[in-house]
Amino acid sequence: SGVGLALCKRLLEEDHELHLCLACRNRSKAEAVRTALLASHPLAEVSIVQVDVSDVRSVLRAAGELKQRLQRLDYVYLNAGIMPNPQLNLRALFSGLFSRNVIHMFSTAEGLLTQEDKVTADGLQEVFETNVFGHFILIQELAPLLCHSDRPSQLIWTSSRNARKSNFSLEDIQHRRGLEPYSSSKYALDLLSVALNRNFNSQGLYSSVVCPGTMVTNMTCRILPPFMWTLLMPIIGLLRFFANAFTMTPYNGTEALVWLFHQKPESLNPLTKYLSATTGFGSNYMDLDEDTAEKFYQNLLELEKHVRATIQQRNH
Repeated sequence: SGVGLALCKRLLEEDHELHLCLACRNRSKAEAVRTALLASHPLAEVSIVQVDVSDVRSVLRAAGELKQRLQRLDYVYLNAGIMPNPQLNLRALFSGLFSRNVIHMFSTAEGLLTQEDKVTADGLQEVFETNVFGHFILIQELAPLLCHSDRPSQLIWTSSRNARKSNFSLEDIQHRRGLEPYSSSKYALDLLSVALNRNFNSQGLYSSVVCPGTMVTNMTCRILPPFMWTLLMPIIGLLRFFANAFTMTPYNGTEALVWLFHQKPESLNPLTKYLSATTGFGSNYMDLDEDTAEKFYQNLLELEKHVRATIQQRNH
């Protein structure tokens, strides 16, 4: 749904003979989407793999299935993400409406949202595992389908302008002790993308990150009651004349995701966050450095060893 569904429709508009594989938690919803896509693009091939990226065993099963069914993957769009029970700071919202920071506030949600995180069956923070670690395991498992010398493959992450360096710590990569796990997780995947380029470019695998902008989806609708959205939409619409980040719709939000589909990945800047824009052209450079990215990548490798060992012990 949301950005993922809009992306599928737009990719098939670009190439109506694509093979799309929908990786979804809910198989019945995925089947309905598959049927709708094939109805409008009968020459396409659309398949499904069921996967829950908040469950390492589910990721391992899905990766095993994909390796049996496919010989290679050219693009992997890493779009799954959660923001559980977001709480809005109404005082910060209304004070920000009448300040010079109103555009920045709406663009990044900085200071507006906190979320309630929980621990998964794998013993990891849910936001971290869903938004970062589950994807990381999937990439590790699918490396044989992604790494080819004849033609490069591309990872394309859905990040956010809400990714804040101040909310991330190498000493607490899962954000167990913080109040903004979504922001931390998005900054973490920005770091991971940089590290993946350092470690896999030589094997033909490239990674990029995108911010789809500020838009209304199933996830953002839960932040506010309907009457609040009714009041705010005219304001957000007005802000589009001053900032190109207010994409508003999932279709507009996929602009950068589709743009990357046509680029040569080896020509892209790994430190650039590509921004979907509604007016003009925008790009947002990440406040990252390669040393921190590499350290974070090594931390993930260590955590992967621990989680795999735990799963093996449970199976025995």
